[in-house]
Amino acid sequence: MASYNLFLLPGDGIGPEIMVEVKEVLKWFGAAGIASFETESGLVGGCAYDAHGKAISEEDMALAQAADAVLFGAVGGPKWDHAPYDVRPEAGLLRLRKDLGLFANLRPAICYPALADASSLKREVVEGLDILIVRELTGGVYFGEPKEIVTLENGEKRAVDTQVYTTHEIERIARVAFDLAKARRNKVSSAEKRNVMKSGVLWNQVVTRIGKENYSDVTLEHVLADNCAMQLVRWPKQYDVILTDNLFGDVLSDIGAMLTGSLGMLPSASLGGVDATTGRKKALYEPVHGSAPDIAGRGLANPIAMIGSFAMALRYSFGLGEAADLLDTAIANVLAAGLRTKDIASAGQNAVGTKEMGAAIVKELGSLAR
Repeated sequence: MASYNLFLLPGDGIGPEIMVEVKEVLKWFGAAGIASFETESGLVGGCAYDAHGKAISEEDMALAQAADAVLFGAVGGPKWDHAPYDVRPEAGLLRLRKDLGLFANLRPAICYPALADASSLKREVVEGLDILIVRELTGGVYFGEPKEIVTLENGEKRAVDTQVYTTHEIERIARVAFDLAKARRNKVSSAEKRNVMKSGVLWNQVVTRIGKENYSDVTLEHVLADNCAMQLVRWPKQYDVILTDNLFGDVLSDIGAMLTGSLGMLPSASLGGVDATTGRKKALYEPVHGSAPDIAGRGLANPIAMIGSFAMALRYSFGLGEAADLLDTAIANVLAAGLRTKDIASAGQNAVGTKEMGAAIVKELGSLAR
């Protein structure tokens, strides 16, 4: 039985609660003889700031570097709203992405049949939805320099964030999107703002070239990012793989998540390049929802996005596609049976808690494996 090392960073808010449910899933896979997972845990976000004065310690960064994959919960909350900018909770996640070289963020938007009516859109618009947003994660306006607030001679302040992309950064994320599309429905929609942004012009040129030279069998279309946002709420099933930059990917992926009914439902993967020494990719897996401090500690959080993130780890880090399919099926079956946490429950429907949902998924894994 293969063994893997997972580094767990539960973080703040509901992060620790949903990570507990992932641990139960890990135990099941080990007991079933499918794979063994050795785990270590660390601090990230506000809890790390409280303990170390920074959003992640050097020791925990070293553990993240050494792990086969990182499972990440959530960070932030009102308690740390006034923490210095460079050590704010979110800085821990940004450092993990940058230092691990996690340039490709995969954000699926899948509407489970049982939850089609939970979406704010009509059932026919979202039923059967299965799209994948591929977001460049380590470049663009979030990391470009200069990034500053300066005081001008007249006393006014001026804030500057710089959007920067190189050919290499665009090429590598484009290849990820095209490769994923070949295993899906063979279509890439590249979203940028070439009409007003020079970075969008370069993005368009590079993606067009990569598609023509290396992926001529994949359909490529270009769409302005604002129009893509509109199309996502008009008819999202027109898309297969959406390729976009860091800023627009942040916005479009949250739109994609809510098409499915709840941010609590969807996982994500952040992948790096292949390490020349180990032959494997650095990777971090996390739910797309936030820390939800308003319900933290109350046992109400939906653990499905966290458990689904582990399913993505099975698929993309460990090559255990059949195990990933098994876990995805268990989640779908539990939902089809009518179990709902509060965030996806209909009016008047009894909702189960975090532990009940996690236990139901583990039980269903056992049923499927018989």
